[in-house]
Amino acid sequence: MRIYRVLTRVCVLVVALIQLGGAASAEAWKFGVMGDTQWTTSDPAMANPATVPVSIIDQVNRQFIKAGVKFVIQVGDLTDSGNDISEAARAAAAQPLIDAGIGFFPFRGNHETNGANNAYGIPGFQSNYPQTRTGIFTNSGHDQYSIGSGFSSPTDVSPELAGMSYSFDYGDKDDSARMVIIDTWATTGKLDKNPDGYMYGYTVDDQQGWISSRLDRKKRGTRHAFVFSHQPLIAEGHQDTMFSGYANAHPEWQNRFFASLQDNGVRYFGCGHDHIHQRSIITSPDGKSRVQEIISASNSSKFYTPKPLDDPKWFGQKVRETSISQERNTVGYYIYTVDGPGVTVDYYSDDHGNWQSDANYPQGAGMENTGMTPMLHFVKKESWSYNLNGREYLVSQGASYGMVRERFKGTVARILDGTNNSLARDASYNTTGGEGRPLTKAVDTGWFEIDFMNGRSVSPKSDRKRGLASNIFTLRGMADFGREEADVYVLAMSYDPARFSHDDVKKGLFGLVVKNSDGTWINAVDKNFGGVRRFVKGPWVKGYALGSYGIDSNKKIVWAVINSNGDYAVAGFAGRSRGLITDH
Repeated sequence: MRIYRVLTRVCVLVVALIQLGGAASAEAWKFGVMGDTQWTTSDPAMANPATVPVSIIDQVNRQFIKAGVKFVIQVGDLTDSGNDISEAARAAAAQPLIDAGIGFFPFRGNHETNGANNAYGIPGFQSNYPQTRTGIFTNSGHDQYSIGSGFSSPTDVSPELAGMSYSFDYGDKDDSARMVIIDTWATTGKLDKNPDGYMYGYTVDDQQGWISSRLDRKKRGTRHAFVFSHQPLIAEGHQDTMFSGYANAHPEWQNRFFASLQDNGVRYFGCGHDHIHQRSIITSPDGKSRVQEIISASNSSKFYTPKPLDDPKWFGQKVRETSISQERNTVGYYIYTVDGPGVTVDYYSDDHGNWQSDANYPQGAGMENTGMTPMLHFVKKESWSYNLNGREYLVSQGASYGMVRERFKGTVARILDGTNNSLARDASYNTTGGEGRPLTKAVDTGWFEIDFMNGRSVSPKSDRKRGLASNIFTLRGMADFGREEADVYVLAMSYDPARFSHDDVKKGLFGLVVKNSDGTWINAVDKNFGGVRRFVKGPWVKGYALGSYGIDSNKKIVWAVINSNGDYAVAGFAGRSRGLITDH
């Protein structure tokens, strides 16, 4: 009888929770991405066996473990020599991740395909990394576990591609993602040497049917999809591409590939090869599709320098690239967070940087520490994001942010004033000039409904207690690389007048709020860098200083002059000081 009563109470509680606001969605989760791992110089400390930079890998592994990622993707060039013994050493260097319950999913780069003597590295890769076909991992205690599901490879193109090109899924329905990894490198079954000097096997065009089927948003069953390959779409230092040639090669392949990404909601394409942190918007040759390319920072003793924009081997294709951010000569890694309809990427790199390459690593040839990796101190350099219900605005230097105007389920958000005042440039110089390209701001927006916060379902009654009088508007991308402070701008949002107190309006205790780092909501101007808080009862007027905020009750909007980015809503403040309204 007692068991029956307990079960009855549990059932009643579950029903009540569902009636209260629907079943709670899954928790946000993270995965990591790391760049090429090549040791290319002497090794006096005997810390980097078989051309594998274990002295760097170990430090990056610890960061992934600390961050609690579910798995790590490495974007090719796992070793410098590509020999079987080197690939085994690289697999061993990933064991600390596996022992921590974190999956490791690599793929080949050009350094894995040095010759036919080991079948271009395919048997060794498949032996060292069976998880790319099964998702099963074995820890040092010989216990097994699995990461991911629905593994697929284009084996109908060739059995050699089993676990070389592959895809898998991770996450529950509302927080799910598909990873699609593409390998076009040399195989024994198909082998072509192209003008760019590399040996290719089964091309993007050969695999496009499989790629499109795995990305198909109507059938794939995941909310998000990410695509990875070793070579960039358009690089900075290298001039070869994943389309079996230079950036002008096979435009018809490129158009189909870009369209398959854009049509299926793929926002980010990750790659390596260049040993440079670079974010760019790359447009297809026909101009109809685009994707954000993220070239991974080096995890090697090797660093590259961008080639001049007017180098003839770009074949005039650099006009298809819009540069967003760049960092050179440093070791870095990436943490992707998947949270409902939104994805955020955090880029971390060591705070020293300016490392020298190859025989000069890390600080110059002939020095006491030449060929020895220093202790790296990683700091967050930038964050960016997208939301499936948001938009991306490309704002060039000197242009207005006023193009940001959106409406979502009754809430309007607009930037009333503000200019991209950045002067930052990348290091992609013209041989005749010497100035790099001005960096463009990629301003990304998104929305969360008022009755869903942090992935948890809450009731309308508890919403009212929080004082939220609008949906939640996310805004990112208005700060320069390495800075949190954004340009000064004016953000306005509409509100539901039934959800606030007239007394709060009179006292200036109602307006635009932003989510703080601890998950609480604060007056948006309290997150500013500088400025003085000043409440205005009335519409915004051009010339109001940083820190001004107010309410235009006639138009039912609130506004604030701010210089940070984050998640915004309209709410009452819990007191005149920096009063907090919690989410939990």
